[in-house]
Amino acid sequence: METVAPPAVAARPRLHPAEFLLDVLRGVAQVDFMPSPVTGLVFLVALAAAGWQYALYALVGCAVATATAHAFDVDRDTVSAGLRGFNGTLVALSFAVFLGAGHLSTFCLAVGGAVTVVFVTSALATILGTWNIPTLTAPFCITASVMTVAAPSFARVWHSGPGLAALPQPASDTTRLDWTQIWHGFLANFGQIFFMPQWYVGLIFLAGILIASRTAAAMACAGSAASLFVAWALGSPSRGIAEGLMGYNSVLVAMALCGVFLLPTAWSFGYALIGAAGATALTAAMTAFFTTFGGHTFTWPFVLTALAFVAAVPALPRLSRRP
Repeated sequence: METVAPPAVAARPRLHPAEFLLDVLRGVAQVDFMPSPVTGLVFLVALAAAGWQYALYALVGCAVATATAHAFDVDRDTVSAGLRGFNGTLVALSFAVFLGAGHLSTFCLAVGGAVTVVFVTSALATILGTWNIPTLTAPFCITASVMTVAAPSFARVWHSGPGLAALPQPASDTTRLDWTQIWHGFLANFGQIFFMPQWYVGLIFLAGILIASRTAAAMACAGSAASLFVAWALGSPSRGIAEGLMGYNSVLVAMALCGVFLLPTAWSFGYALIGAAGATALTAAMTAFFTTFGGHTFTWPFVLTALAFVAAVPALPRLSRRP
């Protein structure tokens, strides 16, 4: 019986190490929507300012996710833009922060999580792509939430001690803000996107965004300022505001809704501020929700707010999606 040979598959051009490194740096930068390798390098410097191990985990997580995407022949342009690496960055970094960076088990989980999140991203991209809705950091949120909630059940994974991030607590502190807490909180909002509460780390992150885009930097500042006002007006504890716990989701929402996914106009600016305000309130709600079973808020408020607001755009003629 005669058989028909399968069609030949054209071999992809070989990926050079320098190109791979640029892909990885873009992936780190894409955590804040910036496809700039220079910005990615600045972000790694910011993480190193908080602790060299955090920069290492972020770099390894993005490299593993990017290599996995290349190995499975994901669209080269997509990978080169960093769109299959940034969730790996956040997964690995979150494990370092919440499970302890100095443990071999944490490092192994970070590598495994960075591989897994590529497949989660592809699955969500297939589903959400039907409606032209981005996956954002949902793959990271899903992967990290599963692991951190499950971690206490595994003796070789769960570690307690000084230096590990604590679970969020219900409001119980003073709501009075002084000037130092205001400007610390304004800058910490940028750092908390990468789980870093230090104001000087947030300042370096903001500089990295500014290098790539003045519009993005302006919207990041607008989102941070909006979150400060809303959190204060609603009576959020001042300590959480100063550490950036109430505002980092608002920074991402503001950037996404004016300049990244929507054309920057006066209407999208107002739309972004409304979204940033909503994300601040949703952060408090989701913090209370996750606290009940030992989870973490991560960037769930950003994901849910941005998805809803982006999905609404076709019904709002004043707004326009970027082509």
